[in-house]
Amino acid sequence: MRRVFANLFLFFLATAALAQAPSSSVPASRLGHIRHGVNLSAWFAQVYDPRGYTKEHLQAWTTSADIALIKSAGFDHVRLGVNPQPMIDAGRRRGGTEEYFGYLDAAVKMILDAGLAVELDMHPDSDFKARLAKEDEFVERFADYWNMVAKHYASWDRDRVFFEILNEPEMLDAYRWYGVEAKLAAAIRRGAPANTIIAAGARWDDDNDMVFLEPLPDTNVIYVFHFYEPHIFTHQGATWGSYYWTFLRNLHYPSSPENAMKVAAALPEARDRYEVIRYGQDHWDAARIEAEINQADEWAKQRGVPLICNEFGVFRDFADPQDRARWINDVRSALERHNIGWAMWDYSGNFGVATKENGKATPDEVTVRALGLKMPAGQ
Repeated sequence: MRRVFANLFLFFLATAALAQAPSSSVPASRLGHIRHGVNLSAWFAQVYDPRGYTKEHLQAWTTSADIALIKSAGFDHVRLGVNPQPMIDAGRRRGGTEEYFGYLDAAVKMILDAGLAVELDMHPDSDFKARLAKEDEFVERFADYWNMVAKHYASWDRDRVFFEILNEPEMLDAYRWYGVEAKLAAAIRRGAPANTIIAAGARWDDDNDMVFLEPLPDTNVIYVFHFYEPHIFTHQGATWGSYYWTFLRNLHYPSSPENAMKVAAALPEARDRYEVIRYGQDHWDAARIEAEINQADEWAKQRGVPLICNEFGVFRDFADPQDRARWINDVRSALERHNIGWAMWDYSGNFGVATKENGKATPDEVTVRALGLKMPAGQ
C-alpha cells in the first residue's frame, strides 16, 4: 500500500510541476531528422541465437551496405534497439564495458556517417522489465546504467542522437511506470543535458497506453506510440501473443464479413471464431485507422508535445502482400497527415521492408512504395 501511495505522489508531483513549465522545447530541426525511419532489429537486442551477443554478430549483423541501402531508399533515421543486459553483464569483467561500447560506437558511427539519425532504444527482454515493475533497487541500477550511456553519447551529434527510455515497458501499474520513467529520464538528463529523450506509455506503447500518460517534467521530450491495430490482421500466423493468431491465414485488409467468416471457420474455439468474425464486422479500413491515430494526435496537441510512431508493420509470412501493402500505406499516410514521424518495424526481419539472404539485402518494392519511398538504384 505504501508503494501505491508513493507512486501516486510521484505522479501528482510531476503533474503539478508540469503546469509550471512550457510544453515543449524540442527543436523543429530535430523532429525533421526522424520523419521516415526503420527499425534495426536482432542486432543489439532480440538476439536469440544460443551463442548470444558475440563479437562476430555485433560486428556483422548489419553492415555498411545495409545502412547505405536504407539511406538510398529515402529513410532519414533508424531505431537501434539495445538490450541493456549484455552490456551490464560485460561490465562484470575487466574491460567489458569498454569493449561493448566499442561495438555500439562503431554501429552508431556507421549510422551517423551515412547521414542518418539514430534513436537509441533500450529494448530489454521481458524478465528485465518485470524486475523494473517490482524492484526499486533494480530501477536505481538501471538509472545508473542509463546515465552512463547518456553521458557517453552526449558529446556526439545531439541533433541526431535520441535516447528512448524503454521499449514497451509491460508495466500494468501505470502510476508506478510514471514514477519509474521520470526517474530514468532524470538520469538521462544528468548525463546528456541537451539531447532529446523519447518517452512511452506503461504497457505496450499502444496508443491507448499513451493517452493515459501525462508528460514528464522535462520539455525536451518526444512521446511515442506503436501501431499494429488490428493485431488480428497484422499478427496473423504469429507464434507469440494470442495463441489463436498462429492458426490465422489469409485474413484480408480492409476487413470484410465474408472473408472473416471463411477464416473463422478454420478455428477450433468458438471464442476465437467470434474475434475473427468481429474483425470482419468492424470494417477496418483507412478511415478506421485514421480515427485511431487521430486520438493520439489529439492527446499530443492538447498537451503541446511532439509525437512519433516508431513501430508499425505486418508479419509478412501469412498476410496477402497486397493487403499488407494497403495497411502499411494507410497507416503511413495517416501518420503523415497528422505530421507524426514514423519508423517501420522492421528492416530485414519477419516484418521487413527487405529480405536478406547470404548477407545481401533486397528491398521489397511493394513495401517501399507503400511507405511512399523510392527503390534504391540498382535494385
